[in-house]
Amino acid sequence: MAYGILLLRAVVGATMAGHGAQKLFGAFGGPGLQGASGFFGSLRFRAPFVQAFVASATELSCGVLLALGLLTPFAALGIAVVMVTAVSTVHWKNGFWNTAGGFEFNLLMWTSAVAIAVIGPQRFSLDRLIGWDDNLSGLWWGVGVAVASAVVGGLVVTLGRVSEAPAAPVLQDAPEERRHAA
Repeated sequence: MAYGILLLRAVVGATMAGHGAQKLFGAFGGPGLQGASGFFGSLRFRAPFVQAFVASATELSCGVLLALGLLTPFAALGIAVVMVTAVSTVHWKNGFWNTAGGFEFNLLMWTSAVAIAVIGPQRFSLDRLIGWDDNLSGLWWGVGVAVASAVVGGLVVTLGRVSEAPAAPVLQDAPEERRHAA
């Protein structure tokens, strides 16, 4: 089992770290922080540069931590929050399949992060080397990551974004040129 979890941690962690590097540094054909900031702005995030930086830094740092098996449930939580936020703001409306921009990839990453929090980093991890692995894994860690990611992701989406501007009302009794000017 330890080899399987090492493989899972390494792939999920490296993938998340790569996504963070794309957004932060423009690595691997990514947009860099300016491009990510523009995208976050298009999603109506408040302070889009700050939000893009925090999301990108979370992906990079939590990906590295997960791959190393260090502070494993906290790394899993960071990844899970980013995935909940991505699904809520970008992917949900596109349905399940990734080919249409859906949330299948995000669901796999979220599920992997939660499962790793339950199982723990196992033998080949820095948590094990330090002696933390027994205290930082188990069912309740996984439940905590699942629930906290939904709550924190929901707060990011609701409080971290500007609501859509309401459409200008059409004034029925006003002259034609003033009907849409209001």
